Amino acid sequence: MNVSELNRRYGAPGRIVFKEGFAGYPNVVLANQYGTAEIALLGANVLSYRPTGVGEVLFRPAKKDSEYNRGDGVHCGVPVCWPQFGNKFSKELPQHGFARKLVFEVRGTEYTAEQTEITLGLKSDDETLKLWPHAFDLEYKVSVTMKLNLTLTTKNTGAEPLAFSCGFHPYFLVRDRNRITVKGLKGEECIAALDEAAKGVRADDFIATTAPDDVFALKGALKHEFAVLDPALRRAIAIVATGNERVVVWNCGEGSPMSDFGPDDWKKYICVEPVSDWPDGRTLAPGEKHSLTAAIQCVLE
Repeated sequence: MNVSELNRRYGAPGRIVFKEGFAGYPNVVLANQYGTAEIALLGANVLSYRPTGVGEVLFRPAKKDSEYNRGDGVHCGVPVCWPQFGNKFSKELPQHGFARKLVFEVRGTEYTAEQTEITLGLKSDDETLKLWPHAFDLEYKVSVTMKLNLTLTTKNTGAEPLAFSCGFHPYFLVRDRNRITVKGLKGEECIAALDEAAKGVRADDFIATTAPDDVFALKGALKHEFAVLDPALRRAIAIVATGNERVVVWNCGEGSPMSDFGPDDWKKYICVEPVSDWPDGRTLAPGEKHSLTAAIQCVLE
């Protein structure tokens, strides 16, 4: 559907508005009294989240107005990593999977006084079967309440077991990476992502004074809570996740080769990434589902 058709069928003036986006595909803006969020249908990337009275929570690089296309990496917002996180689960799949390179369909929208929501979807077809020989249905709900709420549900629609992994890759906007603290990791086992070497149990809160790429193996709780404390912006970003056995803390560091970054962009973000599994995946029997959720809230200190 084009923008006019999407607005006619799924839009609501002042609450759900579709607009021209990247590479000829629409974006959608969700709004209510609590804030706004903008999502690209290309890759289902949440590009922006602005709680009322707080300002932008998500990082976008200096060249934020340049288009990204199917073959390009996305280094902003909240990319969706599916059906693998990273590249250790399957060498046949692209880095972080292929969902972030495909166009999601709109399955529905709704709003109340307290919530504005869109449901997006991606299902197996001839194109995905060439990349990955499995039948699936992937559904992604994004809503704005007092928080930004993300729910990514994988369903095995085939007749054989389906193995996969998934994750959210949020780029949180900060004033200075070297001055922020990530809470919620104390006492968790840490692994270096690049070489899978054990780094031991985290003895204190995480302070990112170097370029981190660390995977934390989380204890078996129903939900996992983290916070990014940013004294320079005088605010805290809280993240509550379920369906994840790992969380990754990452920043590219100075001198990044990313073509869309300006020279100082590395200082302006930190990624705290809920991940279902790493480096291995999990298996769904035919008909089974798995949901990865994250709720993001930003408050001024």
